[in-house]
Amino acid sequence: MTTIRTGWREWVALPMLQLPRVRAKLDTGARSSALHVERQWRFTEAGAPWIGFVVRPSTRGQLVEATAAIADERIVTDSGGHRTLRVFVRTQLRLAGVEHDIEMNLADRCGMRFPLLLGRTALSLAFMVDPAASFLHRRKPRTSLVEAPHSPEQPR
Repeated sequence: MTTIRTGWREWVALPMLQLPRVRAKLDTGARSSALHVERQWRFTEAGAPWIGFVVRPSTRGQLVEATAAIADERIVTDSGGHRTLRVFVRTQLRLAGVEHDIEMNLADRCGMRFPLLLGRTALSLAFMVDPAASFLHRRKPRTSLVEAPHSPEQPR
């Protein structure tokens, strides 16, 4: 597999969680990935532990409710040295046209500029982060923002 150059921040998708567009900070200094959740709750599905959670994928975005099987619970040390027990889930990441499975924890990242932090474990399979670049892999423009081609029959 070829390594894809990315910027230190990118728009990504988490399709299994119905999150088509999430602002992410790509941080090779962080081992694990973390998704900001507004709230979370546990439940059991077919005898297995699951978690429900609410995500706001961008600062002005609508709240999205998602569920996932709990993959693990581990102590995570944040950049300030605080240790907390966090729930980890497995999901699919889509970035720069590449899709692969990642593991991420659910955390309270309020006050952070990016709802998703992608750590080196998620990035190591296919991506190289260029710290001088941003948003190298923009999503396709919305059709309402794209000007329709001019046809000779229509006046300008």
